[in-house]
Amino acid sequence: MENHEKSFTGGWIQAIGTVLSAISSTPPKFVNKQQAEDLNIIGNLLQGTGNALAADSTDKVTLTKIGNMLQAIGNSIEVGAFLLTEGDLQTQLQIKGDLFQAVGGASAFADDLDSSPSREAALSLYGNLLQVIGNSLQALSGILSLRGQQRSTLDSVGSWIQAVGAILSALSESVEDSL
Repeated sequence: MENHEKSFTGGWIQAIGTVLSAISSTPPKFVNKQQAEDLNIIGNLLQGTGNALAADSTDKVTLTKIGNMLQAIGNSIEVGAFLLTEGDLQTQLQIKGDLFQAVGGASAFADDLDSSPSREAALSLYGNLLQVIGNSLQALSGILSLRGQQRSTLDSVGSWIQAVGAILSALSESVEDSL
């Protein structure tokens, strides 16, 4: 697979995974708790795969490449948290996974700030910023949960903000690909 194909494919795989995770965090109307957890695991696996493909799409070490690697690590931590732990430890690992993803998005955002103005750069910049905000809100909701407070609304809002950001980032790869 060529590098531009990896970047394009990785961006859309990540976006699909992020939307699946957002669906899983939405208050249950159509899915039960087990289905929501399964969707979240699948979503994080897809996000991690997409981020890994995007990171592998360039040999040059950039803040974006490092950011994609950090996001993939964060997704792996979250999958491990769901599959291997329960209770407070699971929540603590989810917080760490969300924070790894937020730092990864911030790294890519910083790299975007040096880009020449274009539609692609704007989509990537806003996409990464929204992913940082969304992941940060998800981490905050986990912290509130550890303190015994309700987390579902904040987690859901953060998940959907992250999903919109991932879609914008994927669109930036599509704009680049169509030029």
